[in-house]
Amino acid sequence: MITVQPNKANRNLIVIISIIIPIAVAILLSIPHKFFLGNWVYHLPRFNAFINTATALLLVLALVAIKMKKIKTHQKLMTVGFFLGSLFLITYIIYHFSVPSVRYGDINHDGVLSSVESSEITSTRGLYLFVLISHIILSIGVVPFVLFAFYYSLSGMIDRHKKIVKYTFPLWLYVSLSGVMVYLMINPYYPF
Repeated sequence: MITVQPNKANRNLIVIISIIIPIAVAILLSIPHKFFLGNWVYHLPRFNAFINTATALLLVLALVAIKMKKIKTHQKLMTVGFFLGSLFLITYIIYHFSVPSVRYGDINHDGVLSSVESSEITSTRGLYLFVLISHIILSIGVVPFVLFAFYYSLSGMIDRHKKIVKYTFPLWLYVSLSGVMVYLMINPYYPF
């Protein structure tokens, strides 16, 4: 397993990354002109839902492994989960860099939620918005928790690692599962 020296530079890097990621994503989502990279990008939402599902499963398996004192198995599962999370971020950025955002309820795919379309989804829109907004907020918040959890583990600060994963695990699991829910709810409105 890789080891990292505990130092202030590494902690500062985690803070900087935790700030840069949400800012970069916000800027990306606000770009009016997209740079279409090809039809393959239309498959990324489904791929990202798969990544989120796999990550949630890995998190649960890693929890079971650590409860059974299988530390190496736990480390391997969490490492794969971390790389899946990183892959998700990359593919999420690629998708939103090249395809306009889809609006929940936009049946005719014109980018505008008409009053007729809005009336069709009144019973589910509140749930969708709750899941989406909580997913977005917690996905921003979970980044430093995940990075510090890995940092503490890799630098041998296991007591700190144990303390932070009490918060990291449920946040990361919720973000993974709510990401799948968001996909399943918005999927009927993709124009592809």
